[in-house]
Amino acid sequence: MTALLLGALGLTLSLAVPRLLANARWPDRAPVAGVLLWQALTLTAVLCALGVVLAAPEEVVRAAGARHPETVAALLFSLAVAATIVTRLVVSLVKVTSRARARRDRHRMLVDLLDRVERHDGLSGGEVRVLEAPLPLAYCVPGRNPRVVLSDGVLDVLDREQIDAVLAHERAHLRHKHELVMESFTAFYQAVPGPLRSKAPLDAVHLLLEMVADDAARRRTGHAPLRAALARLADAVPLAEEVTADPEGESRRRRLARLDRPGRSSTALAVAGTAAAAGLLVLPTVIVVVPWLARALNTWPF
Repeated sequence: MTALLLGALGLTLSLAVPRLLANARWPDRAPVAGVLLWQALTLTAVLCALGVVLAAPEEVVRAAGARHPETVAALLFSLAVAATIVTRLVVSLVKVTSRARARRDRHRMLVDLLDRVERHDGLSGGEVRVLEAPLPLAYCVPGRNPRVVLSDGVLDVLDREQIDAVLAHERAHLRHKHELVMESFTAFYQAVPGPLRSKAPLDAVHLLLEMVADDAARRRTGHAPLRAALARLADAVPLAEEVTADPEGESRRRRLARLDRPGRSSTALAVAGTAAAAGLLVLPTVIVVVPWLARALNTWPF
């Protein structure tokens, strides 16, 4: 019964809930809580998968009234499958992280070589780099030696207050290590089997992290400069290579809409979302796994 419950919960969290959460608009008012809920959703789905492979063999053997050696064999088999799942996730995370760091190192070297920041008063020094390009472009290169990259096009279309808002936005990404969040979701996406794979968490979390950075910039520079800068610029370069494009501009429209209502952030939603994330991790363990574990330990031959 435990395996069935965990399997049903895992499939629900992998297939149905991501679509519902991706279409919800309340996380726009509490983006940090939204990111925490996505993280809890993903981790709980993984734990459910592990729970199924651990519980199912033991329950089948126990229901058949088998002897202890068969129970031990079933448990060892389930542990091997669980170890395979964990190994797959770890390997995926290592691959994604190593590729991302190598790519960022190359990118950092290129922007340092092409930098023209000395041409612009007030921007020289620190991590800011300016590229000679007419296309308005602003993004960050995270890592041990981070960079905030602007193009000449950005400096041509924005005034100083708006540039400061853009810099505050990108520095918020660097300060809060948002690239690590995106790398973890990318690794999970690549490790999940095709039929259960969905890009909804990647796209949703990327947008929420942009909103988190928007809020940090708004607190530092004010609402009007950030709203004006975002209205003039395209979306920032994604932090993960697997994030899908947004050809219809839905992400930017949602960011602009929430900036048009600066008082709409909700402490109650933030608290509720954070509590839901904690409950999603704790309740399945307490209600489903702990009773099964107590029964399984009773069958283990000590």
